[in-house]
Amino acid sequence: MPSGSAVNKDLLDERSKCTFDKNEFTLWWVGGKEKLDAKRDREHFCMNQPEFRDSVPLHFASHQEVYEETVRKATAIFSKTRELLKKQGYDANNFVNFMEIMLGDGFIREVNPLRIHFSMFIPSIKAHGSAEQQDRWLQKAVNCEIIGSYAQTELGHGTFLRGLETTATFDEETDEIVINSPRLSSYKWWPGALGHTVNHCIVMAKLYSKGRYHGVNPFMVQIRDEETHMPLSGLEIGEIGHKVGFNGVNNGFLGFKNFRIPRSNMLMKNAKLLRDGTYQKPISSVLNYGTMVFVRVIITRNMAQLLAKAATIAVRYSCVRRQSVIDPNKPEVQVIDHQTQQVKLLPQIAKAIALKLSADNLWEMYEATQVDLETGNTDRLPELHAMACCLKAVSSADTAAGVEVCRLSCGGHGYLTSANFLSMYGLATAAVTYEGENTVLYLQTARYLVKVWNQALEGQQLMPTVRYLEQYATKPVKRFAWSDSIPVIIAAFQAVTANRLRLANEHIQQRVKAGRTPQEATNETGLELVRLAEIHCRGFILQSAYAAIEQACQTASQPLGEVLREICRLVVYDEALRITGDLLRFTTMSDPDLVELQRKYEASLGAIRPNAVSIVDAFDYPDFILGSTLGAYDGNVYERLFEDAMKSPLNQEPVNRTFELYLKPFMRGKL
Repeated sequence: MPSGSAVNKDLLDERSKCTFDKNEFTLWWVGGKEKLDAKRDREHFCMNQPEFRDSVPLHFASHQEVYEETVRKATAIFSKTRELLKKQGYDANNFVNFMEIMLGDGFIREVNPLRIHFSMFIPSIKAHGSAEQQDRWLQKAVNCEIIGSYAQTELGHGTFLRGLETTATFDEETDEIVINSPRLSSYKWWPGALGHTVNHCIVMAKLYSKGRYHGVNPFMVQIRDEETHMPLSGLEIGEIGHKVGFNGVNNGFLGFKNFRIPRSNMLMKNAKLLRDGTYQKPISSVLNYGTMVFVRVIITRNMAQLLAKAATIAVRYSCVRRQSVIDPNKPEVQVIDHQTQQVKLLPQIAKAIALKLSADNLWEMYEATQVDLETGNTDRLPELHAMACCLKAVSSADTAAGVEVCRLSCGGHGYLTSANFLSMYGLATAAVTYEGENTVLYLQTARYLVKVWNQALEGQQLMPTVRYLEQYATKPVKRFAWSDSIPVIIAAFQAVTANRLRLANEHIQQRVKAGRTPQEATNETGLELVRLAEIHCRGFILQSAYAAIEQACQTASQPLGEVLREICRLVVYDEALRITGDLLRFTTMSDPDLVELQRKYEASLGAIRPNAVSIVDAFDYPDFILGSTLGAYDGNVYERLFEDAMKSPLNQEPVNRTFELYLKPFMRGKL
């Protein structure tokens, strides 16, 4: 922060317009006083650790320097955090939870290479390891005596798990499993921290025993010597190279050549491989993919926070930056006073809040399903899987697009790395692809919807998130009665989904009757299926946000309640205007209704405008988390931009050596 700087006058004026209690908003956003205190304690702790600061601005560093500095910071965070928690009364589970939160909060913008250790490796041991295996590995993993990754994606296959090529063949004579990468395309490719950081990983591979194939199963594999960190014999391992983002993560590749592990290294909480080679399958095939479901739930939560951070930066900058005039007789206005700027940014605020509330809803579903699984009840697992698929897809796509909108709204300065949009975009756009490519995830959700639609046609009761389909499957087709009240608009999303689902199902059946296989018919109906899965998800997001906001308003002060309800209206209007073609097709909406919806949308933008800065302030992101020259709380944008520019290595000397080497000879005709 520029020394001795005061808060920008425009931001002071914006904050004076606030109509609600910002602390009350923050308590609601974070989840109560206990969570807010814990969050601020973490932030205070991290801000006061010199080891946590970058030794140099990493946007001026090389690829290798970024990785090495990130590992240094990651290990410092681990050590200091363990030290802090021991003083508070060390608990292994609390430590893992604390580290997961720390890694998601943005303390390392380059993304911590230990992140996958806490977000996937440890959860996988818990989800797939038997009690004996957890005793063997879990505490070591929690203490980071071993550091692990999760190796599923291959060079030639990602989301299509059945297409994975890595094999794990049981050798009955030695009681070992032999892992092989049959061809280059079967090399594990992309696992985080695999390149140089970890010494263990959980490998997803096709299991064979007694000459039979038993599907994809998880295996604990040590890949490096615990003392020397040298790769073990029979492995080819390395890093995959520079990426758009995530360059601290150290994504790697891993190939196997007759690599042997004990049979006991197959994780056997769900499926089991007995000494004689007998395979005991899990009660549900989805259980082996439980870690992916967990990670997709986490992604949706992280995306909401990421979009809120991007909106914070862009809104603050838009109140400091003055550009053009509205009234020729008056000075240049704040950029945010242009309605065209408001329509870029204010829906991003509302969408971040809606995504966060829907992620909270999904998390409650996940926890309830985990409780059911402990008793052997898998009834809601397909519903959870379908919802996690589409919500991961929508949240990552919307956040990637939203971050880019925020960057563009900041003009030329948004293009600077120091604005931190590049880092945020790298995080968001990576999430569009990892843990399931979004189109594939939409299709997985759509397959579930087709299945439950046919169950509804047979009169079966459906699970909660799809129960609305029952009324459309059992009643004659008619257009949904439109009005622009919030509950009715949300119900209209459900009506659109149901009608699109009905048509897609009919089209699949027509193609089958015309001679297509069910798989071919489904593929040829893919565009319809993707669209209906997305609209189903957006309806879930709006319903989740509306329910959570209405619940909050029962106890919130009137001023805060008014702001929250306006935010809800804005996101609902915004989403509705994006599917007007469907609304005109499947509801009784008319052209005058559409004009009125647009008018209400614009009125909602105007209502939120005076509170925009106060809302993003209430998100409670400290400057060192935002890491942006444009989005700091004090609004001293130009001073921060100049200060960062002066840190460039090219500004450390008045004349760069290229003058003598190239420019001078070139200008004198000697080159």
